[in-house]
Amino acid sequence: MKPFVFDPADAHARAAAPGMVITEVIRQNGKRIFDKGYQVTSSDLDTLATIDRTFHAVRLEPDDVHENDAAVRLGLAIAGEGIERRPPVQSRVNLRAARKGLLRVDASKIQAMNVLMGIAVFSLIDRIPVIPGKIIAGAKITPVAIPERLLAAAEVLASGSPVVQVKAFIPHKVGIIATDGLKEAMQARFQETVRRKLHWYGSEPIGFVDIPADSSAISETVRDFVAQGATLILAAGGNTIDPLDPTLSALPELGAELISFGAAAHPGSMFWLAEMGEIPIVNLASCSMYSKATVADLVLPWILAGERVTKADMAGIGYGGLLDRDMAFRFPPYDLESTDETSE
Repeated sequence: MKPFVFDPADAHARAAAPGMVITEVIRQNGKRIFDKGYQVTSSDLDTLATIDRTFHAVRLEPDDVHENDAAVRLGLAIAGEGIERRPPVQSRVNLRAARKGLLRVDASKIQAMNVLMGIAVFSLIDRIPVIPGKIIAGAKITPVAIPERLLAAAEVLASGSPVVQVKAFIPHKVGIIATDGLKEAMQARFQETVRRKLHWYGSEPIGFVDIPADSSAISETVRDFVAQGATLILAAGGNTIDPLDPTLSALPELGAELISFGAAAHPGSMFWLAEMGEIPIVNLASCSMYSKATVADLVLPWILAGERVTKADMAGIGYGGLLDRDMAFRFPPYDLESTDETSE
């Protein structure tokens, strides 16, 4: 880029103005007539002649890419499935969720791209549930133009696998077991809450079974749900700190592996996760699905997006696991189906 001071009173300068990029906001009589980054065209010559002061501008070199074009290319480079891109606004391309699902972000790629001078890619954090219309990432360059070689290098870093994508939730058939012996009114409230949450993911309960706290009865019920096609089991109630808890005792009988006993989070540390083959068994300690913000609500979006939750995944919950009101963004917005966020 070649910076210079432009004098609108100079007729020769005005004739050569098309293609130059204005680098400051130009106002006339209190009205904004040109924004920073605006690239002048021949149709702007009469307007330029009315400006009564000099201002700063740049002339692009042949290998420079204007900020709007660069933002469009960056947005295309980082966007994976389940994402829609909007035209540049203030030189920034916003990426929005095109569907409800789990946001996946490759933070290492974003960091590598942002090391390049002038590149700015930013996103929400990895592995949170999002709804259609949610702005999940943005891309721009910080100068008004960038050399082609730097932009191409960023595109190479983004290649190979998606930098940002929204994985659709996969419909599951869910069997729900409770062993707390809830009274009728509480049981109805629990079932309504669980059903509403599962519907938000596009999943359906096969049934709710409230059974005695007996490991044999629990094992039999789980097997019955699996025979009916269950791909997920929710086990509500029980006493996580009791080594003889019947639901935990039923896991070996079912050939299930305990993936995580307890969660590195507060509140919600009394949580466990097991796998019976490919079928996850998720504990809802003390019927915690009454709440909108439980450890189960952190883990279920991963499972229902088709991801296998590992011991390392559960250990990683501890980073950001202090689940106070400032962490509300980590939880599914169960009351919303879509949004239409505006650019700032």
